[in-house]
Amino acid sequence: MSMTMPDADRRLAVPLRLDVERWATFRIRRRVLAVVHTVTSARRLLEAVRLLEGDPRVQVVFTTAADVFNHGVDAFLEGTRALVVPWNQAVHTRFDLALAASYGSLHELQVPVIVLPHGASYNKRVSMPGDHRRRAMAEREVYGLGRQWLVRDGVVVPSAIVLAHEDDRERLGRQCPEALPVAEVIGDPCYDRVVASLPSRALYREALRTGPRQELVLVCSTWGPDSLLGQQWDLLERLAAELPREEFRIVVMLHSNVWNAHSEWHIRSAFARLNRSGVGLVGQHAEWCGAVVAADYLVSDHGSVSLYGAMTGARILTAGSPDTELDPGSPMAELRSLAPRIRTDRPLRRQLRQSSAAYRSELYTRIATRLSSEPGRFAPRMRALLYRRLRLRPPVAAPTTERARLPVVVRCDEPGAQAHE
Repeated sequence: MSMTMPDADRRLAVPLRLDVERWATFRIRRRVLAVVHTVTSARRLLEAVRLLEGDPRVQVVFTTAADVFNHGVDAFLEGTRALVVPWNQAVHTRFDLALAASYGSLHELQVPVIVLPHGASYNKRVSMPGDHRRRAMAEREVYGLGRQWLVRDGVVVPSAIVLAHEDDRERLGRQCPEALPVAEVIGDPCYDRVVASLPSRALYREALRTGPRQELVLVCSTWGPDSLLGQQWDLLERLAAELPREEFRIVVMLHSNVWNAHSEWHIRSAFARLNRSGVGLVGQHAEWCGAVVAADYLVSDHGSVSLYGAMTGARILTAGSPDTELDPGSPMAELRSLAPRIRTDRPLRRQLRQSSAAYRSELYTRIATRLSSEPGRFAPRMRALLYRRLRLRPPVAAPTTERARLPVVVRCDEPGAQAHE
């Protein structure tokens, strides 16, 4: 573990200085570095970092590691009011533990790193950039479970790999067996939050402006050219045109990477006409769990949100590109094989009704059980892991999982406006 460079130490904030005891009010015994790559990974990291609340002995510092979707991270972290240091300072500063929910640049840290998944399970097969030989060797690896993400120069980079399900441990053993000794099945924080939020369904529906006689159609798109938004923009226009407004409320929810790649101005501008037609848009900083709990129908691509929809009883219909990048053994592949696919040559209202008639709850429950083998236990298990690695006795009070905050629907008719619908 490296010490802070002497020259850099003069510029560091009080909690990080070598002479911190002279200046600090709290007696900091451990320092944790939260490594943020994207807004999505930042949100997942907060699920773990919040488990350190109420303990003034532990100082959490945030930093940003390079990623193609870095845009938006600075604004997100500013909203947390946390201490943020540049990456080039973070890698030369002494920490006791680091947390991350993505993989880029982690080998540069000289501190034990706990890596969390940034979505529901591990579903996609993706090769990292490199020469053709490397891509050919790695093309079957599952993102987050393969050697190309976990191993550097023959050494497993994370000191602990957090998994949600025992099935993930088995899949890790096939993809990267040398990482098995550091894998721990902890559970899924979003699974637990959805469960905690289910009793508040009426509140979430009200927040999304869903009338008592309306059914809520939640349209979810991940990012990229293969997403629902990238492939089927016209589907949104058809939903608005074909579904009677007295029967249906249509709300769209986009992955953070869509907002941050294209800007809020562009998204509001693109959705302005749909918004005037009665289509709602969940704000980029709003919690998504409540919207999923509120939905009667969920129209989605291969993004993680649809997997959590399998927990709620929503009727799921799939869209987006063919699933060429999905791992056949993943929960997402099972869901996509089960849920009906939206047909562009058939009336949409009829397809929604047919999905209700064909719905079999036991099949979707089976998929939902693949998301966490420790339901309701992420908070206590993750906190135990953190304090074990920090070598501290945890606070007496037991951690709990709160229900999701109410989702916020934004106005798009004036792209520069900040008003809510």
